[in-house]
Amino acid sequence: MQQFDHFINGKNTPPENGEYLAVINPCNGQQIASIARGNGADVDKALKSSEDAFKPWSKKTMAERVALQHKAADAMRSNIEDLAQTISSELGRPLEGCYREIERSADLLDYYAEEALRLKGEIPMMNVEGEKVLIIRQPIGVVVSITPFNYPITLLVLKIGAALAVGCTVTSKPAEDTPLSTLKLARLFHEAGFPHGVFNVITGKGREIGDELVAHKIPRKITFTGGTSVGQRIAKIAADTNKRVTLELGGQSPAIVCEDADIAEAAKAIAKHAFANSGQFCYRVNRVYAHQNIYDQFMSLLCAEVEQFKVGDVADRSCTHGPLVNEKIFKTSDEQSKDARLKGADFKVGGHRLLGGIYDKGYYFAPTVIGNTSHDMQIMTEETFGPVLGVMKFESLDDAINLANDSIFGLAAYVFSKDIGKCIQLSETLEAGSVWVNKIQRSYHLAPFGGVKQSGMGREKSVHGLEEYTELKTIYLNY
Repeated sequence: MQQFDHFINGKNTPPENGEYLAVINPCNGQQIASIARGNGADVDKALKSSEDAFKPWSKKTMAERVALQHKAADAMRSNIEDLAQTISSELGRPLEGCYREIERSADLLDYYAEEALRLKGEIPMMNVEGEKVLIIRQPIGVVVSITPFNYPITLLVLKIGAALAVGCTVTSKPAEDTPLSTLKLARLFHEAGFPHGVFNVITGKGREIGDELVAHKIPRKITFTGGTSVGQRIAKIAADTNKRVTLELGGQSPAIVCEDADIAEAAKAIAKHAFANSGQFCYRVNRVYAHQNIYDQFMSLLCAEVEQFKVGDVADRSCTHGPLVNEKIFKTSDEQSKDARLKGADFKVGGHRLLGGIYDKGYYFAPTVIGNTSHDMQIMTEETFGPVLGVMKFESLDDAINLANDSIFGLAAYVFSKDIGKCIQLSETLEAGSVWVNKIQRSYHLAPFGGVKQSGMGREKSVHGLEEYTELKTIYLNY
């Protein structure tokens, strides 16, 4: 069984305490590797390496950094089989989805590289003789990246693709459930020519090294994707040293299906999106509001879509969905389903743990559609992060808007209607960072992504995501 150390300063670095953690395949409960269990000494070593690498890396021309980033993207494509197999085994996702993750992540690296070449400063037209004001952008410094398990490469590339391109260095801490793909990616970057210390990876338990990473004096920015409560803690700790933060946090995303919607298309799109990755992502459709006049038809079509899913060990290529990654993630789906059942909800599909055979070796939860829901149920108000979907009737458009906005979260929202004016009205009124209308595709690289309210702060992707890793500097030039 392979043992993985930290990747610091371009080489494998054993943990100071000599301790390792098991990495488990969630499909069958078998250990597939072990990783270094980091502590404060490891954090200090990694961040000092990032600090030493920052000055020479930031002094490289943009063209030099961009060329290396394109090489790293090509290396990802060349090693797609190994990376995809690694994600599949550590996350329990069907292999096809893992291939797509690597492909999209490599494309995002290329996009950030090209967009970085187009960053510009400003010279205001003051028309004062002998005087100019120059407004420039400079890399912010050492960045700490903390990422979750659900899309271990994509959510990392969202951060390092922007940070490295503009001249920052990064120390990354992946989730303890899915660290192997991140460690392999760091090795690929090194082999592509990235200098020692530009991209470090430290592994371990979040609660043991997370605070150390955020509180350390070296980093100037923390970028985090994960739960809202953890994000709030990170923001508080980072505030003590005035670090910049980008936080992409929890979601409880609503979909509104209007009376005049293409109901079949809405059912198909919502089923695919709500249950992708076994529901383990932040901007999935968590709750649906369907107009009372089309509710029954919509539910029938939605359930028909969901009943076609096949859940099992993703080594079986016929399986469309795998298990939940661990017991903690499983518990939320289980508890929210029990809460809805106690409060009178109507379970149309699923609602239980799958047992027997391979199911006994992992946390498999049946894809679940719950009707007759209300806002006193957890499924309609709390993030699920699992394969459970609540559906509720509404009478008027105002009711639908009020229900959709009745949440502490504001990451994404979805609208289905053939009336374009109604779609625009809803999109502008819904409290969400992104709104999809009549179709649900993955977020585009050229568009900013992030949330409002307690779903986070800052934006990733697009030129706005690049700018998050720079500081503006004003130079008053007299000549």
